[in-house]
Amino acid sequence: MNKLMRLFHTLRYLKLKQIYYRIYYIVRQKVRKLTHFQYKVKKTPKQYELFFEESIFLGESYKNGTFTFLNITHDFKSQIDWNYLEYGKLWTYNLNYFDFLNQEKIDNEEAINLIYDFIKKMPHINDGLMPFPISLRGINWIKYLSNQKINDEKIITALYLQYQILMDNLEYHILGNHLLENGFSLLFGAYYFHDEKLYAKAYKILTNELQEQVLKDGAHFELSPMYHQIMLFRVLDCINLAKNNPWKRDGLLFLLEEKASMMLGWLVRITFKNGNIPLFNDSTNKIAPRTFELMEYAQELKIDITLTTLSDSGYRKIKNEFYECVIDVGNIGPDYIPGHAHSDTFSFELYIDGQPVIVDTGISTYETNRRRMLERSTSAHNTVEINAQNQSHVWGGFRVAERAKVISLEENKGIISAIHNGYEKMGFYHKRNWKFLENEIQIIDEIIGINPKQVTSYLHFHPDIIPILRGKEIIMNKGKIVLNTENIRMEEYDYTLEFNKTVKGIKIAIDFDTELIMEIIL
Repeated sequence: MNKLMRLFHTLRYLKLKQIYYRIYYIVRQKVRKLTHFQYKVKKTPKQYELFFEESIFLGESYKNGTFTFLNITHDFKSQIDWNYLEYGKLWTYNLNYFDFLNQEKIDNEEAINLIYDFIKKMPHINDGLMPFPISLRGINWIKYLSNQKINDEKIITALYLQYQILMDNLEYHILGNHLLENGFSLLFGAYYFHDEKLYAKAYKILTNELQEQVLKDGAHFELSPMYHQIMLFRVLDCINLAKNNPWKRDGLLFLLEEKASMMLGWLVRITFKNGNIPLFNDSTNKIAPRTFELMEYAQELKIDITLTTLSDSGYRKIKNEFYECVIDVGNIGPDYIPGHAHSDTFSFELYIDGQPVIVDTGISTYETNRRRMLERSTSAHNTVEINAQNQSHVWGGFRVAERAKVISLEENKGIISAIHNGYEKMGFYHKRNWKFLENEIQIIDEIIGINPKQVTSYLHFHPDIIPILRGKEIIMNKGKIVLNTENIRMEEYDYTLEFNKTVKGIKIAIDFDTELIMEIIL
């Protein structure tokens, strides 16, 4: 029964469109298997030379016959297995993205041979022919072929075949950043082949999805700063494409520029002055282009920055000459695609003098395992856990059933107060009050309800910070934290530097009854 309820509370938020396309694609696949359906290109389309201003170079992932993704290196020796799953599906996806074509240095002969090898093995490729990898690979092939002025009928035919597959399998069953990536890629394909059908679909997807997915304050609606950077990078690449290749002039370029400007503004607001982003939700380092790279790219494309006030993203940033604090007082979002969300309502990150002190643990894996569950849990964030339960019911690798909602939010100068209902079924509400002073931050947690069994507030310190406990005080490298209780435990935790790369840090667990007063004094 518990599993059925979990499934119900997961599925109830889905859009009818998602449910329809899930069923449709499953049924269609079974029918096509019986009829031995195959995609075919009747005639190799004409390819048009595209011009690009220099984009952002991606990290080196291919060298001397070896591939490195997510900090895992593998040498296939004589034969590349494009279906290789030893390191998990995300590694396989990265292998199939072909990002390495656009790294700063790659031998052209090797690059072409890699493309040829992929084409040769296409009939037997599995995950690499899913719509998401096709989308990213399409952009990478088109960038590379255009920049190197390569006109190869075999490659062009294989590329067009993949766009046929993509058009027939658009990710309406997932939506969110997946469908947006489909749209970005279709735009590249449309320009490369001057294909009106691809363009019409790209135009429809991008105009609809950008209006929905870019919030009023400029944030990408999945509320991951890392994915925000990725989506912004893609928007800037599309601007680069449309500006430098005058095939269409119908308002899409204006929309792309408008959304890029807003997204830049939000990113500037949320980025710490040392260049780091807060690692809220599914975020980690060295996956997306960094903020300064995106700003430089935008400047080359003559995109202005629209600085808006942080609002419907649910993030707030308070800063002065001594500290920067980013807090989360928003809901899990969006309801119908919360796969990158964590159970982290009212969590925060604190930087002092430009250096990280209290941090989010970040993510190290997308595999459905204990580590993934831990990294999405309430106890892995700087917030309060009641009765050893998560505020929001995260499960699987990318699922959320019942989820915490912020039911009250009050904001005044230097004061933010909010209540969420993540523990309502247990009979409790969590209220957190922040008061931001020049040299001090006060945080007061109040549990509204009667006699909770166990209430714990967590603080995760950056590995460079070694806190010392002295009674009710936590002494830091710079400043101290004063509490109204001595029920304090110090534990080790794994701080995530990047995917598959962690380092030990210190985590503080503070047990209290119904009220915790925390004063962070600098």
